[in-house]
Amino acid sequence: MEEVADRRRSLLYVAAVILIILNLAALTYFVLDFRLRISKFEGEIEALRFQVNSLQAELSSLRDEMKILRVGNASESLTLVEIYNRTKWSVVLISVRTPFGRGTGSGFVYDKEGRIITNNHVVENAREIEVTFPDGTIAEAEIVGTDPYVDLAVIDVDVPESLLRPVKFGNSSQLLVGERVIAIGNPFGLEGTMTVGVVSALGRQMRAPRGFVIVDVIQTDAAINPGNSGGPLLNMRGEVVGMNTAIVSGTGQFAGIGFAIPIDTIKRELPDLIEKGTYEHPYLGIEGMDVTPAIAEAMGLDPSTRGCLVVEVVKGGPAEKAGLRGGTTEAIIDGGKVKIGGDIIIGVDGHVVRQFYDLVLYMERHKRPGDEATLTIIREGRTIDVEVTLGARPPP
Repeated sequence: MEEVADRRRSLLYVAAVILIILNLAALTYFVLDFRLRISKFEGEIEALRFQVNSLQAELSSLRDEMKILRVGNASESLTLVEIYNRTKWSVVLISVRTPFGRGTGSGFVYDKEGRIITNNHVVENAREIEVTFPDGTIAEAEIVGTDPYVDLAVIDVDVPESLLRPVKFGNSSQLLVGERVIAIGNPFGLEGTMTVGVVSALGRQMRAPRGFVIVDVIQTDAAINPGNSGGPLLNMRGEVVGMNTAIVSGTGQFAGIGFAIPIDTIKRELPDLIEKGTYEHPYLGIEGMDVTPAIAEAMGLDPSTRGCLVVEVVKGGPAEKAGLRGGTTEAIIDGGKVKIGGDIIIGVDGHVVRQFYDLVLYMERHKRPGDEATLTIIREGRTIDVEVTLGARPPP
């Protein structure tokens, strides 16, 4: 009987071992199969990502072709003489007195109510503002609204309606690099000066107060000099597509690179500037930087990873309230100190973020304070979504 019991125990032991081996074999098979499936899915995802990028490139190309057809439609274009004669009565000379002295700039008539658009830096700190119209009429002006963050201001004059000839707005989003543009203003106080050039680049950025940037800036080689600030940049249909605002020069005079605030930005802000006197920009409350291959490797990520690295989170800001995390470790990357370990923003509301500018651009174009935004982030190697309620940017 004991022999039989021992045999049974041995058989049970062997059966258990065989069962364990079979289970391990099955588990190994499933693990390998799962890994193969994951690898296959990753390949399919990469292929889909490539197809999406290709389709986006084709769509962008088609949009450019449509713009080229529009620009090339000669029946819509005017001669330079026609554009000047239609617009010169809308451009004014702005003279200001500040605690630091006197200055001049340009502006253009917005409506029949006497509102004139110019740069904020032209009228900032002004104790007195005078507007000189092309016929020589001089009128005192008052500030209606300003936004230092995009260097925009609206002033108001009380003059006969016959002097007020509003400009026609175009769409800066339809501009193409190489398209001809015209700048009209008062460089060095020389009233009614017209210069001609082309759109040299689109989507530039300029510094704004508190470390923020002005987005969608137009670069042109049309001559812009001191005194041109606040004047209109026009397309060949005589429509305002931007407001001349700055130059890049070692001497302070024109050197072939000028910048203009896009008219689409101005159109977006005008209602608030006129009604409230200010414009509130959406605010996330982070300090960020572009993710480079070196930064990605330092964080243990694929070198091809791109996005906006959250370096710091402003205390009490929208990002902190939403749970976003800033950097935790300082690393020497490309010869400089970088705070790594924070969240990497790779998307916002389903739109890809490949650099910090992409995030800022989307927020400026599509969001206002109080809006919700869904941020797609990489945190500790995992991709997650974070909901954030945007705040209002602090005053400059």
